[in-house]
Amino acid sequence: MNYSPLMAVVDASVGIKLCVEEELSNEADTLFAYLTVYPPAQLYVPDLFLLECANVLWKYVRRVGYPPDKAREDLVNLSQLTLRRVPTTELLSAALDISLTYGTTVYDGCYVALSERLAIPCVTADKKLVNIFANHPVFHVYWLGDFLKSD
Repeated sequence: MNYSPLMAVVDASVGIKLCVEEELSNEADTLFAYLTVYPPAQLYVPDLFLLECANVLWKYVRRVGYPPDKAREDLVNLSQLTLRRVPTTELLSAALDISLTYGTTVYDGCYVALSERLAIPCVTADKKLVNIFANHPVFHVYWLGDFLKSD
């Protein structure tokens, strides 16, 4: 029997949940575990993904005393995931248009633009982003807490 792999764009809010135990960390673990099944998931990110994750880890170190060595280790682990990275330069124009139209950051616009470009869902732990694109006919942005429930 032929099975299609799970395909999605994942944003940094999802990736960081692999590192920091918080709400939706179990769902992130489940989603990323699909990278190890056959056929493996195809999870896409703009190449700014690791930069965003590093920034979040930096905030955890500065604001809540997260151990710097753990943050460094987390970043190495995230960089070793078999994510399909797409150059941000290929997404900038569409990301800017999305951001200007819908009031998102250009960073978020990159994830949504990549999702649209590949015609696959964008998965986020950012409810504000989900709400912006709720019921949108073109952009399909899903909350991590709901994404695998139909699976």
